[in-house]
Amino acid sequence: MDATTPRDGGDGERSATFVQSLERGLAVIRAFDAEHPRLTLSDVARQTGLTRAAARRFLLTLVELGYVRSDGRLFALRPRVLELGYAYLSGLSLPEVARPHMEQLAAGVHESCSLSVLDGEEIVYVARVPTRRIMTVAINLGTRFPAHATSMGRVLLASRPEDERERYLASAPLAALTPFTVTDPDRLRRVLTETRDQGWALVDQELEEGLRSIAVPVRDGDGAVLAAMNISASARHVTPDAIRDELLPPLQAAAREIELDLRRSPG
Repeated sequence: MDATTPRDGGDGERSATFVQSLERGLAVIRAFDAEHPRLTLSDVARQTGLTRAAARRFLLTLVELGYVRSDGRLFALRPRVLELGYAYLSGLSLPEVARPHMEQLAAGVHESCSLSVLDGEEIVYVARVPTRRIMTVAINLGTRFPAHATSMGRVLLASRPEDERERYLASAPLAALTPFTVTDPDRLRRVLTETRDQGWALVDQELEEGLRSIAVPVRDGDGAVLAAMNISASARHVTPDAIRDELLPPLQAAAREIELDLRRSPG
């Protein structure tokens, strides 16, 4: 996602209480990522759409606050920026409850396991147990991917009320990340309906060529979907049939165990 992508309440309109300077400051932070860990002032201005003068003010403010460091030419995030997400993650009992089950699942099937939540048009990873790297992009907590091209994203989208799904299909940029990505809204609508009815989603090389994944929902005690959990595997080693027949049952079993623990958790 571009660092300048606006966030709003979902209807595209800014409220009277919207603070544009805060949006711009967050855009400066989001300009840094795994592929761009160090940026010049010009880089930040270009990626955020800010003037050099405005970008400089935001960067120097972040330096003074301890979120960014600079050697005089290049800027980079400092570890303190993790505080911005830690309050959310530390108050969310789900990753802590889920992780032991994810570790057991990953060890049993010898494939990576991840847990994510939906944030607008993207999924956000909140827990992950890797076994080996099978994607070109390194996945960490907080990593985001477009929901339409991921198995977890489809599970999460399918769980939303119909009016929310329709707004998503009408407005989301359904980018073709590979030649296999579903980008037609009508086709994706059918896929999401199928996902909702069967209770799982299988994505075959739509996020990245050579990657297959299958996901299921994780629900609270009232049946509401809290998150999605998946198993991802190399397309060279695992066929779609093998994912469905061999990996889906233990994935579903692990999700049920997490749900049972969540009901017992005081949080």
